[in-house]
Amino acid sequence: MGKGKAYEEKTESLILPVLEKNNFELIDVEYVKEGGTWYLRAYIEKEGGITVNDCELVAREMNEILDREDYIDGSYIFEVSSPGLLRPLKKEKDYIRNMGKKVEIRTYRPVNHAKEFTGILKDYDEKSVTITGEDGEGMVFEKADIALIRQAFDI
Repeated sequence: MGKGKAYEEKTESLILPVLEKNNFELIDVEYVKEGGTWYLRAYIEKEGGITVNDCELVAREMNEILDREDYIDGSYIFEVSSPGLLRPLKKEKDYIRNMGKKVEIRTYRPVNHAKEFTGILKDYDEKSVTITGEDGEGMVFEKADIALIRQAFDI
């Protein structure tokens, strides 16, 4: 396991009690380098949506924990935010939350001469995703072939 993955997992274990006591849900944790700066980000959600005050509450408590635990080498910026409406489906709970909803799938390579698909999420497992298109036909995609899957919004 790489250092970044270890940092993400440790952060997840430390932030979960903070989120549970505030009735928030952890969507994702990422440790990424952008423009020469390392960022540790936690994406959180709650029924009705996350506010700036919610993010500030979690960040304040987590900064104390991160300072005390001091498990990340070097400097970084810690951020807490909402994942936004266009977030990708990554974890099983994301798929569960979106069952029966319209999703957008983008593939790495063309499938039947197309790389973008929309349909109703009907099924998934650890290796594949099944949607029903507007024509009523089912389409199965291998997860390894999916570049992006997220809830679709008609704009």
